[in-house]
Amino acid sequence: MNRILAVTIIGFISGMVGTGIGGVIVFFLKNPGKKFMGTLLGFTGGIMLAVVCFDLMPHAFEIGGMIIGFAGILFGVAAVFLADIIMPEVPEMRSVSAGLDSTLIKSGILLGIGIALHNFPEGLAIGSGFAAGNSMGLSIAIVMGLHDMPEGIAMAVPLRIGGYNRLKIVFYTIVAGIPTGIGALIGALLGEISPVFVSLCLGFAGGAMLYITCGELIPKTQTLYRGRIPTIGMLAGILIGLYITMILG
Repeated sequence: MNRILAVTIIGFISGMVGTGIGGVIVFFLKNPGKKFMGTLLGFTGGIMLAVVCFDLMPHAFEIGGMIIGFAGILFGVAAVFLADIIMPEVPEMRSVSAGLDSTLIKSGILLGIGIALHNFPEGLAIGSGFAAGNSMGLSIAIVMGLHDMPEGIAMAVPLRIGGYNRLKIVFYTIVAGIPTGIGALIGALLGEISPVFVSLCLGFAGGAMLYITCGELIPKTQTLYRGRIPTIGMLAGILIGLYITMILG
């Protein structure tokens, strides 16, 4: 029982510290200009594209096969599409730019939901890793925590640009890491998790984040600042995200 508790705690720390650090970094952005905000949003959108296309989706296909992975992606896209329609306007925002802030905040919240969903199978991997051996589980936990940092930044940036309270942003990025601990607990208890289930979870999270990134974040870079700089920021984000997935993968 003590071992399961320790694995669960490590899972919580890995997820919450990883995404939380992203929120802390964005916390120190005070009053950035529109060019900088557009570039930063493009950069984080590029990172998310790289993480989804070069990490999440390939893992989903590798674990459960192409059909299961695609099914998860389609479910994720459909779920966020419906949530985007149903979700009411967020009352806690500043009316700096009519209509713009509310949509950015909504994008950040939806992206946070996708990241939280992604963190659950990450936790399953940590718990299953510890079931195989302490060194394997610990290495997986460290890698997952590092993976979560750019995701925390990607979640926090649209919230920050939208005018959301900085302390709340840090809090919500930390909350997005909680499913990692829950997944670690289940992984430690069960030891072996169905590949189909893990593949569906990864595909679902990938589809959700892909929808938000392509449909919300990247188009808004040109709304904030019309120019080439946000596009360069997005390309830089893709390259850095690809580098991160290659190094930590």
